[in-house]
Amino acid sequence: MTGSATDAVVLVGGKGTRLRPLTLSAPKPMLPTAGLPFLTHLLARVKAAGIDHVVLGTSFKAEVFEEHFGDGSSLGLELEYVTETDPMGTGGGIRNVLPRLRADNVMVFNGDVLGGTDLRAVLDTHHSTEADVTLHLVRVGDPRAFGCVPTDADGRVTAFLEKTEDPPTDQINAGCYVFKREIIESIPSDRPVSVEREVFPNLLSEGKRVYGHVDTAYWRDMGTPEDFVRGSADLVRGIAPSPALEGARGESLVHPGAGVAPGAVLVGGTVVGRGAEVGAGARLDGAILFDGARVEAGAVVERSILGFGARIGPRALVRDAVIGDGANIGARCELLRGARVWPGVTLPDGGVRFSSDV
Repeated sequence: MTGSATDAVVLVGGKGTRLRPLTLSAPKPMLPTAGLPFLTHLLARVKAAGIDHVVLGTSFKAEVFEEHFGDGSSLGLELEYVTETDPMGTGGGIRNVLPRLRADNVMVFNGDVLGGTDLRAVLDTHHSTEADVTLHLVRVGDPRAFGCVPTDADGRVTAFLEKTEDPPTDQINAGCYVFKREIIESIPSDRPVSVEREVFPNLLSEGKRVYGHVDTAYWRDMGTPEDFVRGSADLVRGIAPSPALEGARGESLVHPGAGVAPGAVLVGGTVVGRGAEVGAGARLDGAILFDGARVEAGAVVERSILGFGARIGPRALVRDAVIGDGANIGARCELLRGARVWPGVTLPDGGVRFSSDV
């Protein structure tokens, strides 16, 4: 079964507050991930599944998406955009794009999930079960932090459970759904609606056919700096799949126009953006350098994100941190354990230390 009779909807309206300060200047799905806007990886998977018509549900900095992707022809897609003026929740966001939908079945994606599941297989499950709604469910090692979705022996969803300390299943909602069009038509259009808390439970109580497509494919919510760093590194190293990335994967990805001095070490899925500079003897492990960022000689950057044009001074240590666009971190500074520096801020040489070492 192909996706030719299926539309795709990608919800990209969130403000991405957990990734601030990076999302002060760009919406989360547009942040560079393995050298491409994150949304590019998802759109490439949608295209590979045989779906050509995609509607983006936008809100925060909505204009950025159309400025970059245009009509979608560069990706072999037909893209349309619907902007949400007031927050309407996940269900409301899906209902809001209804006027642009053409197909009888609609595949909906949360725009901040990095996944590797076979989307054609999800569609096959939807059709073979004659489901009203099909949810992609992924098995995880520790489901307590997520909403759990148990299914019966036939794959039919039996409940939607909020985060619980004793979950009855390791299956969680992976943020990808297939709807029959009439289900979207039934979502209220005049108020905020949550699919997780309202639409899906109501469908069960009404006896609708709600099924799960369960697998153990790669899956990561990219909402936090830690997950964003790990997801980007997994793409670079080939652990996470993406049709948008061609060629061999490895320990680092250095873009054309970037400069890496002799003796610098780049490992752990590090990405060095266009026009970025890495000084002699610097060590980058799982680092993401946006375009124009600079890491001076002898500095160490581990599992951290450097915004556009940010600078890390000589022999500085940046670990598990987020550095905003244009920030300037002085020589010998130490930024550790979740430190965040806002755009344009300058820290003087030696101005921040997490230890008493000279």
